[in-house]
Amino acid sequence: MIRSLKIFWHSFLMALQELKVNKLRTFLSLLGITIGIFCIIAVFTLTKSLEINVRDSMASLGNNVIYIQRMPWTATMKNWMLYIQRPSTNYDEFDKLRQRVHNAGAIAYVYSSNNKTIDYGDNYMDGVTMLAVTADFDKIQEVDLTAGRFFTPSETSSNSMMIILGANVWQGLFATGLQAIGQHVNFAGRQFTIIGAMKKYGENLGGAFDYDNSVILPYTSARRIVNDRGIWVEPYIMVKTAPNTGIAELKEELRGAMRAIRHLKPTEDDNFALNELTMRSEPTEQMLSRINFAGIMIGIFALVVGAFGIANIMFVTVKERTNIIGLKKAVGAKRSTIMQEFLIESVILCIIGGALGMLCVFAVTKMIASFVFFKIYMTLGIVIFGLGISILTGLVAGFIPAFSASKLNPVVAIRS
Repeated sequence: MIRSLKIFWHSFLMALQELKVNKLRTFLSLLGITIGIFCIIAVFTLTKSLEINVRDSMASLGNNVIYIQRMPWTATMKNWMLYIQRPSTNYDEFDKLRQRVHNAGAIAYVYSSNNKTIDYGDNYMDGVTMLAVTADFDKIQEVDLTAGRFFTPSETSSNSMMIILGANVWQGLFATGLQAIGQHVNFAGRQFTIIGAMKKYGENLGGAFDYDNSVILPYTSARRIVNDRGIWVEPYIMVKTAPNTGIAELKEELRGAMRAIRHLKPTEDDNFALNELTMRSEPTEQMLSRINFAGIMIGIFALVVGAFGIANIMFVTVKERTNIIGLKKAVGAKRSTIMQEFLIESVILCIIGGALGMLCVFAVTKMIASFVFFKIYMTLGIVIFGLGISILTGLVAGFIPAFSASKLNPVVAIRS
């Protein structure tokens, strides 16, 4: 153990000496490794960050929630005309589903409308989105409030003129969310009392609803402003599974109930869509896989170039130390010891290059973090992976030079 540590320490010092004596040559040799690790780690960091942000955004949609809508989330322009002819979901269907479906833990009717105006005194905001909901909406999607409360069941069914503000809305009208509670605002020409202020959700990448620039109203109050049967409105029904009920079981029950409500014959196709989270996550994962693959290919080519550079510098190092190798072998050094020394030196050089590459990724992510609308994560797993690739590259690049050094004839080596 002590002998191995001595060999490692000696190789480490020789690698640093190589860096010190031949700065330019070593730098150019390490540049390929640095670029290769930079490409791989940068792509992995980007895709991992995208994945985390998308999953966080999509998590708000619910893993155990089914959305009954006119169009499936997988619709394309090719079949868009087919789906647009379907009837939209409506409140009557929602009411009938509540009575028919037994595997639902919660069910809510929801629709939205954009480009509304809200004002309080001299302050006003344009481009606000209205989200109309029925009771149980907060049981399906978590509505995080910094102040106030959500609607009671009686408030959602009694035309109560109450409103919950998104973070950007209350920040534009008031100093704090707490200050907003109990105040009266004019929204779309009608007066509402603020009972809740939502937390800041931030940008989302998973298609989740943008709460920050929105207000939430009870369905019975919202339909006074925008009719849910209007041509530009797309209502949907959200259904959450009951405890100990699978998503597939609920989906089949909802399909049967909706077909019965719409009086579809057995030979007729469904004229509604049952959407769930997996329909959005699968295309996202495929996209991230392609980006990962492209980044890995670019990184591999850069690493191959870097490996040739490291192999070249190790061949030069062996040439410069030929007489020293001969002396070591003459006094009894084994071939494995000579080989181990050069392999360790090669690995250390690659680790230095890899570390420089990861430092560059870290610096770049810090610089662009304030310009992108999602958080960037450089996880410990990615760093360990980068170090592992560096070590592997060092072993591969240094093997042939180390092997050739271990095979030198002591007498010939000393004379040279």
